[in-house]
Amino acid sequence: MKAMILAAGKGERMRPLTLTTPKPLLSAGGKPLIEHHLEHLNRAGFRDVVINHAWLGEQIEYTLGGGDRFGLSLHYSREGEPLETAGGIVRALPLLESSDTQWFMVINGDIWSDFDLTRLQPPASGEQASLDAILVMADNPVHHRKGDFCLNDNGLLSEECAGKEGEKLTFTGISLLHRRLFEGLTDQAGKLGPVLRAAMAKSRVAGLHHLGSWVDVGTPERLRALDQQLAAQEP
Repeated sequence: MKAMILAAGKGERMRPLTLTTPKPLLSAGGKPLIEHHLEHLNRAGFRDVVINHAWLGEQIEYTLGGGDRFGLSLHYSREGEPLETAGGIVRALPLLESSDTQWFMVINGDIWSDFDLTRLQPPASGEQASLDAILVMADNPVHHRKGDFCLNDNGLLSEECAGKEGEKLTFTGISLLHRRLFEGLTDQAGKLGPVLRAAMAKSRVAGLHHLGSWVDVGTPERLRALDQQLAAQEP
C-alpha cells in the first residue's frame, strides 16, 4: 500500500514564516514537520510515498530528495497552482496505483500525531468491505470545539449526531481512502470534505478514535507549542 502526504498549501495562517519556507518544512522538535511523517510511515512499513506540492515546492524536493535517508521511495505530484485537497489527490492517483490494493493512506502535511499508522488497515471482508474511507478522529482541540463528525456505536461516521449535542470528534487529517471514492472526479474536484460527506450519507465512512497526541499545526503559536512539547520529550 502507498501513502500520500498533502503538502501543497500556501500556509496563509503561518505567515510570515511561510513567505520563504513551505509549511511542511517548518521545524518542530529539531526537524521539519514532514520528516516526522516520513519517519512514522517508514516505521509502519510503508516504502512508497507520494508528496504533492505547489507553493515553494522545489524546496521540498531539494530537502527530501528521493527519500533514501528515510528508507522510502518518494514521488512528487507537482501542481503549480495549488489544487484543493480532493483535486490534489485525484491528480496524484496515477502515482498511487498499487498492485496489491485499491487503498492508500493520506496524511495532511501540517499536523503532528503519535498515532500508530499500523492501526489503519483495509477492511478484509464483511460489512466493512463496502467502505470508501476510514478516518482517524481525535478529541476536539480548544480552537475547534464543535468538532467535525460523529463516531457512532457501529464505528461509522456521520455529520449529524442524532440529537446528541457535543459528541462530535475532530478529523485529524489521517485517513485510509479507497480509489472508488474519487470515481468520476477531476483534479478540479475541490476540497475533500464534501466528498467524504457524500460517502458518509451512504454509510461508507468509518472512524477510529485516537486518544493520544495530535496537533493541527495551523498557526505560529501552535508550531512553537509543538516544538516545546517535542523538545521536552527528548531523552
